[in-house]
Amino acid sequence: MSGIVSYGSYVPVYRIKPEEIARIWGDDPEKMKNNLFILSKSVPAPDEDVATISVEAARNALKRKKINPHDIGAIYVGSESHPYAVKPTATVVAAAIGMPLEYFAADYEFACKAGTAGMQNVKAMVDANYIKYGFAIGSDTSQGAPGDALEYSASAGGTAMLIGKDDVIAEINDTLSVSTDTPDFWRREGEPYPRHGERFTGEPGYFKHVVAAAKAMMSRMGTKSSDYDYVVFHQPNGKFPTRVAKMLSFTEDQYKTGLLTPYIGNTYSGSTMTGLSAILDEAKPGDRILAVSFGSGAGSDAFDITITENMKTYKRENAPGVRKMIENVTFIDYAIYTKFRKIIVMGESLE
Repeated sequence: MSGIVSYGSYVPVYRIKPEEIARIWGDDPEKMKNNLFILSKSVPAPDEDVATISVEAARNALKRKKINPHDIGAIYVGSESHPYAVKPTATVVAAAIGMPLEYFAADYEFACKAGTAGMQNVKAMVDANYIKYGFAIGSDTSQGAPGDALEYSASAGGTAMLIGKDDVIAEINDTLSVSTDTPDFWRREGEPYPRHGERFTGEPGYFKHVVAAAKAMMSRMGTKSSDYDYVVFHQPNGKFPTRVAKMLSFTEDQYKTGLLTPYIGNTYSGSTMTGLSAILDEAKPGDRILAVSFGSGAGSDAFDITITENMKTYKRENAPGVRKMIENVTFIDYAIYTKFRKIIVMGESLE
C-alpha cells in the first residue's frame, strides 16, 4: 500500500508574543490569548519565504530517508503565499534538492488545505504507477493585516511528505474530500492581506467541513473515535481544533501531540501537515491516525493512516523533530517584526 516514506518540517526560529502585538494596538493581551489560545507565533526571517521553507522541509525528509532525487517523479507545493504570482515554487524546490529534468510539478492553492490536496494527488500518481516517489509540501508565510485579529495567528512554517510504495512508514489507508462554495475567507489578486467573513468562519466554514470529512472517513473505514491513537485537525487557532475534537468524541490525549498552533500560530497550508509531522515524530508501529485539513472557500481533506513496522528502523533522529524546532526560539519585538515582514514600505535603494 502507498503511504508516507519520509517526512520533514521547518519552523522559523523567530517568534512574537500576543502581548507584544496587543501593546501596539491597545488590545487586551489576555483576552487575545484566551480567545485564540495562542501563546506565540512564528515569524519568517527576511531571507525566508515559502520556497526556502519548502526546501528546508524537503531536505529534512531526505536526511531521514536516503532517496535518489532522480526517483522522485513529482513535486507539488501548496501555499497561500507563493513568492511569485507567475513563476512556480515547485521548480525552485526541485532544483535545490537535485531532482532530474523529467518530473511533474505544480503549485497548488486551496487556502489552508493546498498541501494535503498535494498529498492526495501524489498518492494517486503513485498508486497508478506513474511515479515511484513524489513530494507533497504544505508551506506558508501567511499574512495578517496590521491590527487585524489575523495578525495574532498568521505565522510561518511548512512540512514535506515523501509518498511512495517502498519502505512505507505510514500507510495511507484511504483519503477523501468534502467541498462547498463558502465565502469565509479570501484575498483577491493584488491585495496584500486577506479578508474574512466573520460569521462564516466558524460553523459554516471550519466546523461544517471538518466534522463532515471526519465522519465520512470514519463511516467509510468502519471506525469510531476510540479506534485512533492520534488525531490532528487544521488549526486556525488553538480553540477550533480542541472544540471539534470534543464534538467528535476525541480526547486530549489523542489531539495534544499534533496541536501546535498555541506555540507557533497558524501555518496555513503547513498546519495539518506539521501537526501530523509532530505525531510521526513519536508514533509507534500499529498506531492509527486520523488527519483532517481545512481550507477556506471551503473544503476538508481526511486521511486514515496506520504506522508500519518500518518506523522501527526509520531514521527520525537524522533531522530535527517539530518539538525541537518549537523549543528553539528567539523572541522579537514589534519593530523587528515589521522589519522582517516588510510591513514598512522601504526606499528603492534599501532592503
